[in-house]
Amino acid sequence: MEDRIRFIEHEGKQILLVDLSHCPPREVEKIAVLVPSYVKTEPHASVLLLADFTGAEFDRPAIDRLKEATVFDRPHLKRSAWVGIDTLPKIFFEHIKDFSRRELPTFKTREEAMEWLVQE
Repeated sequence: MEDRIRFIEHEGKQILLVDLSHCPPREVEKIAVLVPSYVKTEPHASVLLLADFTGAEFDRPAIDRLKEATVFDRPHLKRSAWVGIDTLPKIFFEHIKDFSRRELPTFKTREEAMEWLVQE
């Protein structure tokens, strides 16, 4: 499970990849619960986070865990980008954004998201 959360490098910068791709709802929940433990060990406003939801499945408990994780992450994030939210119902995405009081930029590919994350 924890192999789905790891630091990768892009253009000399570290990005925390949260790979939720093709996960069923229970796995989305478990991964979401783990993310804050990675983010909170980093300095405030320093983490570049890429979440890939390609092909993931969601239910209410999974959405609730995502909402909680986005709140706990917020102080430590410099930027975050989400990829593959096609399977996430728009209303759930809006609830996550409202609950976390964060903008959650979305991209079609990981490459586009990584390019945006490392921009100054």
